[in-house]
Amino acid sequence: MLRVANCSGFYGDRLSAAREMVEGGPIDVLTGDWLAELTMLILAGNRAKGRPGYATTFLRQLEEVLGTCVERGVRIVSNAGGLDPAGCAGAVAGLADRLGLRVRVAHVTGDDLSGRDLRDARDPDTGERPAATPLTANAYLGGRPIAAALSAGADVVVTGRVTDAALVTGPGIWRYGWRPDDHDALAGSVVAGHVIECGCQATGGNYAFFREVPDPARCGFPLVELAADGSCVVTKHPGTGGLVSVGTVTAQLLYEIGSPRYLGPDAVARFDTIELEQQGPDRVRISGVRGEAPPPDLKVALTYPAGYRNTMTLVLTGLDIEAKARLAEEAVWARVPKETFDEVHVELVPLGAGLSPAGGTALLRITVLDADPGKAGRVFSSAVVETALASYPGCYALTPPGNATPYGVYRPALIPAETVRPRVWLDGEEVGGDDAGPYGPGAPGRPDGREAPERPEPAPPGVGDDLVTEPAPPGVGDDLVTEPVPPGVGDGLETVRVPLGTIVGARSGDKGGDANLGVWVSTPERFGWLAGHLTAERLARLLPAVAGLRIERFELPNLLALNFVVHGLLGRGVSAGTRLDAQAKALGEELRAALTDVPRALL
Repeated sequence: MLRVANCSGFYGDRLSAAREMVEGGPIDVLTGDWLAELTMLILAGNRAKGRPGYATTFLRQLEEVLGTCVERGVRIVSNAGGLDPAGCAGAVAGLADRLGLRVRVAHVTGDDLSGRDLRDARDPDTGERPAATPLTANAYLGGRPIAAALSAGADVVVTGRVTDAALVTGPGIWRYGWRPDDHDALAGSVVAGHVIECGCQATGGNYAFFREVPDPARCGFPLVELAADGSCVVTKHPGTGGLVSVGTVTAQLLYEIGSPRYLGPDAVARFDTIELEQQGPDRVRISGVRGEAPPPDLKVALTYPAGYRNTMTLVLTGLDIEAKARLAEEAVWARVPKETFDEVHVELVPLGAGLSPAGGTALLRITVLDADPGKAGRVFSSAVVETALASYPGCYALTPPGNATPYGVYRPALIPAETVRPRVWLDGEEVGGDDAGPYGPGAPGRPDGREAPERPEPAPPGVGDDLVTEPAPPGVGDDLVTEPVPPGVGDGLETVRVPLGTIVGARSGDKGGDANLGVWVSTPERFGWLAGHLTAERLARLLPAVAGLRIERFELPNLLALNFVVHGLLGRGVSAGTRLDAQAKALGEELRAALTDVPRALL
């Protein structure tokens, strides 16, 4: 068994987490995820200002635990290297020297494709080639370079852009010697890595049924006990707050995914084969994961500087909210014409229970984007302020006039895997050669010399997988008459109009410019109803913000879950999003608050 613990889910996570995980109980590997699409832009901005191109908080955490990890033989694996893994590794070595520790530090390069001819890269959705030179271009590497570094004797491994799951897959390859064709074991480790890479989201953080979570303010970070066949147990240290349950693990499994075939450079993990079992308090076993050979391409994250943006927020209160919003816009555009900006986005956000004929309160957010920082800055924001005494009754703003800020956009791309060569460096010297690559010829075999065990083929994907459908025209609550329920699930029974979240959990997030929304229930009977009731068309009616957008719907009956991908909801992604909820983190909770008809027998 290999105990892999997580101490960071993003750049800015709890600084005490590394110490908590090292001191809270026995672990073999300490991992942390610092990188997201937006993080690459942030690090690029830091580097342009002469600051480090890596996550400096990693060093602050490491200072508290490095001595203990060396003493106990705990290996440390992190993607905090960002845009400068070598610089981060050098800083770790310098920290070790200051602490009087003998530490072997490795770093992985090869993900950074900046300055390279990317004409072979193509958008996975549109097939388009990159139209300009990106600010950052990083391929998502797998776990094999990490395994090569650990096998060479590294105590600390620092990477740049790798898949989040690679932080667990790499140590698994190192410990168990999985070959590239051990697809099931590799896929199991990918699932394990996906569960713990977002930290406390696996242990009750951001959980739909948060009232079930004990002591959530002191939520413990997750760890996995990874077995040689790729199965694992998700748990946390005793005495910490939070909860590890089938529900909390399901929620994280559904986070930021697309189809049930979860693609990665080490293996394709079939999320429609995952089996979950509550083994005891705060212990959930994940097993049965089937894997497939990885695709021939690697995903590349491209970011571009796109211009400048500014948002002004006005508060609307009382009667005639929508008429007041129209008046506010007319007053602003009379001073600075709307057509003079590259892009304009206006969002009316109801507060509290929403708007009604009796009145309410709402926020009017006006966002402009433009190549000219002056026009998007004071020209726009001052024009909004100038309307203060010549606009709607009760007018006031939440934002003062201010300058515009730069923003960037994100584009995914695919590039042939054989054109990317990961490289591993230990104490400044290169090791591993081509063996570090995702498809390297020197990948180690199984240490026991046995073949991976056979498993039966998984059942066909659920009905509706990969369905692409266009929703009906928008309408709040239109056509909410209950559809026929699947046979044997509440046939002919009385229905009750309640919030969907009465029985349905949800978790949502961003995938570039798209939003992912996963929903699940706790019993097969509820899933039978949910699968028949929550179509893509109905989703668009319950969530008017997604109406008119392309929606993909996938069924995961093994998890009693559905997953939706809403294309284009978040515009161009990263810092270009103009919605108040720019990363769709609350989209699932919006859905859970929507009223629908549920068979009384299922409540």
